[in-house]
Formats: sequence, structure tokens, C-alpha cells
Amino acid sequence: MPDEEVLEEGVLNPVKPEIQDPLLRALLADEPAATAPVAADTPQEKPQAIAPEADAVDCVVIGLGAGGAPLLARLAMAGLKVVALEAGPWHNPEKDFATDEKAQDFLFWNDERLAAGHDPLAMGKNNSGTGVGGSTLHYTAYTPRPLPDDLHLQRDFGKGEDWPLSYEELEPYYEEIEQFLGISGPTPYPWGPARRKGYPLAPLPLNSAAQLMVRGAEKLGIRTSPAANAALSARYYQEGIGWREACTNRGFCQAGCSNGAKASMDVTFIPLAVKHGADIRPNSFVTEIERDARGHITGVVYTQNGERKRQRCRHLFLCGGSVETPRLLLLNELALTSGQVGRNLMAHPGLQVWGTFADEVRPNKGIPGGLISQDTHRPQDADFAGGYLLQSIGVMPVTFAGQVARGRKLWGQPLRDYMRQYNHIAGINILGDCLPHADNFMELAEEKDARGLPKPRLHFTAQENEQRMNAHAEKIMRGIWEAAGATDIWAFQRYAHVIGTARMGRSGDDAVVDAKGRAFDVPNLYISDNSTFPSALSVNPALTIMALSLRTADKFLEQQQRRDA
Repeated sequence: MPDEEVLEEGVLNPVKPEIQDPLLRALLADEPAATAPVAADTPQEKPQAIAPEADAVDCVVIGLGAGGAPLLARLAMAGLKVVALEAGPWHNPEKDFATDEKAQDFLFWNDERLAAGHDPLAMGKNNSGTGVGGSTLHYTAYTPRPLPDDLHLQRDFGKGEDWPLSYEELEPYYEEIEQFLGISGPTPYPWGPARRKGYPLAPLPLNSAAQLMVRGAEKLGIRTSPAANAALSARYYQEGIGWREACTNRGFCQAGCSNGAKASMDVTFIPLAVKHGADIRPNSFVTEIERDARGHITGVVYTQNGERKRQRCRHLFLCGGSVETPRLLLLNELALTSGQVGRNLMAHPGLQVWGTFADEVRPNKGIPGGLISQDTHRPQDADFAGGYLLQSIGVMPVTFAGQVARGRKLWGQPLRDYMRQYNHIAGINILGDCLPHADNFMELAEEKDARGLPKPRLHFTAQENEQRMNAHAEKIMRGIWEAAGATDIWAFQRYAHVIGTARMGRSGDDAVVDAKGRAFDVPNLYISDNSTFPSALSVNPALTIMALSLRTADKFLEQQQRRDA
């Protein structure tokens, strides 16, 4: 996907850049100008006492993206008293999500994160989001299932890590989410095992890039199919929510969806949670996790709209994503016994290949990732472990101009000349597996952010396996575009989705949580996001994050029922 294609929730609330000029600030606010700024008005300079302790609730959930929202709904529906803390604000889709590429930058994580390594990961809008709904507010809603052997790299290749649970254990949750969200997709699906239920809605229409990819792939004997997408191809009645409107194909899936057709958490699981009594607290930035003498979590400290507060709880669900979850654990020296917090960082190879066509393409129109092929899931001629999928891609012009500048080293007049062809350009990319490596990890830097907390620093270097995968995929994608009639074909190397920094496993010796998402050394701590993935999977992570979220909630509720029996 283009740089905006993401899936990771945030814990910390981005700091809004402040306008320093008093006159300009007054003009923008339509208020009289202040004569001078007052130091005491700056929240960081005020002494802030923690608000009195609130009554303990059953569960606190930190982060309301794909990892936190489904389990929040499940816990609330079970009758538990639950509080959800989300760093960002509530958004009104109709008013806040303009059809403008730059107007929705507020949805991205705008705090600085540090990147290191030979292939430093692009952060910000590429790998995170903020707001009630997390990164699902601006993910492209690409929701293919992994294939069963995705969970068994070690078994099949002797490399990487196997998951401590099977595809069959996740399958009922995949089906439940697909039916609840109203996934649009093909039935039957061409790859993987037969399914008990097909997708509830027909596929979305293919845009021009997808149609061109079909043309080229057919000539090479590569099967393609409309992709599974969590945007509605028709009006859909969602249980507990009501009617949601169909996708208008305006092409802004990489930002907020103005009519609720895209299944972001703010229009799906979160309203369901609220209906069953969940307490949603936006603009709540968590800093501290408190424990008793036994090491059990007793509550969290957070700042909401400049006021420090404490919420006591009996169980904590940490759902901040693969950067903010390990960051919060490291800041609080929590769940560190295995030594794996922050380790095993992975990122999907996301190599893109672009070509220019005689016919008009208009790459910003329609669903960005309309077409998929999983014929490359386990290529027979592969010299690498794992596999990848192929997908067509759409892209917004400003984003694409940035990629052209970086990828082709064009600037000034040469960049303007190339961008005049924008409406005739189409792309394909891969989404491939990645192996954990000792050189790839997240740590706390000495450099501090605006709140005085250490910034996260992510080290990433693509290893031999990822390099071989990219080379294999580039040859195939170039072949597809050549067969489709493209000229001026070029490749842009990128990596997407930060994964695996608090992985699950069978033992606390080499994993942070077990297969249920429960921390090995903190009995009342659960983690639910893509930080727990033992391997990256050769598909987009959103659907699996949601499936694990529901499974974690169910396993937790089963344990509570046994305890109460």
C-alpha cells in the first residue's frame, strides 16, 4: 500500500503544534491578541496533583484501535464495568473527514519517533494513528485472512517462530468479524481452505489500476481476485449498530471515511461497547501503570485535557500497538522478565512497482487496494522463507510526489514534469512476511518528547530473507506491468506495519504473553495488538488483530467464569 496504509493504535496523544505569534494566533481564533504569553498557562509548567482515586473498575483498556475496540465491546456485553482510555479525541466523520489529502493529518501520530538501521522505518502517518478508533480511522480496510501455514514458518522452513495457536482456533473469529463488519469480497475465495460462510457483501468495483493488473496478470498465468475489504459495497445492517451506508468510491480510504462505509472501530465495535455501558475517555494520555507488592496491576495514571487522573482497576488490557505498547512497558519496567519487550521487531516488505500507461488511470479514484493475488504465497522457485501477496494500489498525489522524490531522486522541474503524468500512473505492491532478527528492535532513546518522556527509537535493517523476497517480487511485478502495456516502470522500496515487539509464545522464557494474550509475569495484564504477533504473516494485520482481540476477551471471560464457579 502507499505510505498511509497502516495498522497500529497509539497510546500517547500527539502534541498539537502551537502557533507562537500572538497576533496570528488571535486572528485564527478570532479573539483579541494577548500582549504576551503567560508561562503559567503552559500545562507542563503547572504543578499538577493526581486527582483523587476513582472507584476500581473491572477492566481498563488502553487504546481503541483494532486491538482494543473489539475486546472492549465483548467485555462490556458480558456485563463488566470497563473504562477505555484513548489518547486522541472523538471525531465526527461527517464534519471532520474532508475529501482533501492534507486536511486529515490530525489522524496520524504526529509525535516524533526515532528511526535507525540500514532501512529505517518511515513513522508518523505510515505506522500509527490517534483518535477514538486508532489507526483504523485511516487504514485502507484491506482484510484478507492469512493462510493456515502463515502461522508455521519454523515448522515449514526452520526459520522464524511458530504461533502458539492454530489457524483453526482463529477461524471462527475471522468469520465473526467478517459478518459483523460487513466485509465486501469474493465468494468462494480462491485461496486457502473452504469456508463455512462466504463474505456477506459482493466485492467492491475495481478501479483502473486493478483492471490493468488483471490484464497483465492474466497474460502471465497469475490468478487474481477482487480483494476482501472492510468497506461496504451495499447498505448493511450491523447488529447492535443499525444501518451503515455503502461506499461512494471517493478513494479516501487512506484517511477518514465521511459516511461510515469503512469499518473503522468508531462506527462498529465502539458504538456497540458504548451501548452496553463502556466508559470511553478520549484525550487520555497514559503515563504510569501502578502495582501492588505482589506485582499485580492496581491502576493507571493518565492525563486528560491537562489534568492528571488515576483509575484503579482489577485487570488491564494494553492495546497500544507495536510501538506504544512496548514503550509503556519499558517506561514502567513491566513484563520484562523474558527480555523480549521491544525485541523481534518486524515490518512487512511492501515493495511498490509503478508504470505509466497511455490510457487515463486516475490512481486516486476507487478503493486503493481493489485486487489481490495470493499465487505468490509460497512460490515454487523461492529462495526465501515465507511468501507474499500481490495487490493493486491507488495513491493520493501529494503522497505519490513524496515517493517519487525519494525513490527516483527527482526534485524541482524534473519532479513537476513527471507528476504531470500522475493521472496515467498505476501501481502494484507486495505485502510479505518478515523474519525476526536480533538487529531489529525498539528501545527508549535518551532524547525526550514534549512531555519529558523518552522517545521510542526503532532499529530496522532488512535481512537477506527480505531482500530476496523483494527481488523475487520486483521481477514478477515488472512482468505484470510490461504485459499490461506500461512504460517507464520503476520500483519504490518500503516497509509497512511495525509488528512483534511483545510477542506471544508458549513460555515466559522467550515470550511476553501466552496464546491468550496474558502476560507471563503479570497475572492481570493482557496485551492485544500486533505487538504480540510471533511472525509478521504475509497479509495485512487488521483482521488478525481483531480476531485475537475477541479471542483474548473470550479466554479472559472463561477464566473469570471458572473463578466465580
